[in-house]
Amino acid sequence: MIAKNKNIPDGKHDLKLMDTQNLYDLEYFYYPLTTARTPSGEFSVSIGDTVYVGDILGTRKAAFFEQPFYSTVSGKVISIEKHLDQFLKPHDCLKVQSDGLFTKSSKLVERSDEEIKKIPRNELVELTKQIGLIGLGGSAFPSYIKMQTTDQVDIIVANGVECEPLLVSDYLLTKENYEDLFKGLLIAIEACGAKKGIIAIKEKYHELYELLNEKIEPYRKLNLEIKLVGNYYPQGWEVETIKSSIGINVPPGELTSKYGVIDYNVTTLIYLYRGIKYGLPVEERIFSLSGNAITNKLYKVKVGSLLQDIIDKDNPIYSDEQDKLLVLGGPLMGNNINTFDIVVTPTITNLTVSYAEKIIENPCIRCGSCVLSCPASLSPVQIMNAYKSKDKDELIKLKVSKCVECGLCSYVCTSKIHLTEIIRSAKKFIR
Repeated sequence: MIAKNKNIPDGKHDLKLMDTQNLYDLEYFYYPLTTARTPSGEFSVSIGDTVYVGDILGTRKAAFFEQPFYSTVSGKVISIEKHLDQFLKPHDCLKVQSDGLFTKSSKLVERSDEEIKKIPRNELVELTKQIGLIGLGGSAFPSYIKMQTTDQVDIIVANGVECEPLLVSDYLLTKENYEDLFKGLLIAIEACGAKKGIIAIKEKYHELYELLNEKIEPYRKLNLEIKLVGNYYPQGWEVETIKSSIGINVPPGELTSKYGVIDYNVTTLIYLYRGIKYGLPVEERIFSLSGNAITNKLYKVKVGSLLQDIIDKDNPIYSDEQDKLLVLGGPLMGNNINTFDIVVTPTITNLTVSYAEKIIENPCIRCGSCVLSCPASLSPVQIMNAYKSKDKDELIKLKVSKCVECGLCSYVCTSKIHLTEIIRSAKKFIR
């Protein structure tokens, strides 16, 4: 059956109502020297050193930027070990034994809100760089680089859509820390030379809209406002969010700043404010356990926690012998994993454990559902065929690099073909 599908059950209702437990009392924390975006780096502390929250541990390096990273606990550096990232790639990690006190570094500088208002634009950009802030919606792109644009930026969009099923971190953090969001958005407006800030949230989040609409009142004179956007998937993709919230069409693959707008995730803006005010890195994330093969829970965990230690704390995975599917992230855009030896980074907010279903993949029947549903207007089945033929020129012609890996093509495929995984492989192939 030919069908266009953008309405996907999100499974968030019960998760949003759960109490969040603090899970800080782990003994060891791990800090990778490198990441997928930063393939090299150097440590600035040694084994045996005592570190505190906010102490710099090293610098990660990429082709055109460097990124400091910091301790999220206080304790002693005891070794360097290899652990995996969410893509199952190993990295050298500093292992810190926590003292359980979370004593903050004496090097941190706290600023009043009045002092922050007086910080010039270029200094805000530099401070954002110094705290190592990255896009917390999943991109992990350095936040300061967007601020360095030479384009005329008129609007900053605070993206609070979080359209991926089972992810609730942005929603809960916004609800609990709306003042930090407003202030972070104002900092981004100043740092980018913009004139206005828009907070975009889903239409169906009535209770969140009512809260924000009331609390934002003192900030309206500073050109902040809230816009409701559609509930469809992938509304959280910046191209869709910008189009729905302010009516600007940004072609996929182009810089949004060329069109006078910059999109920041709401959690990124909350930590932008905290970083400028307190000098702190991203210390913790709300982390959810979801799925039908695990006890669903919400935790606040320190960045640097090991996934294995989180699982060992409560043993929430059902112990029956049925095969289980482990996905780090949401069910559509997350990564399948086969181990818990993974360090929690600032962009990891969910583990889904579900009973594995036996899916029989059939030949493509050319129904066109994947083409109709693709938000980037690509032809997934043609990309699949070009990849199978290892036709690099055809893949480039089909604009495979513009795929946002939202997972819709796999979701709607009547033949149950894992199109998203094939397209991911195709993108790696042409690189």
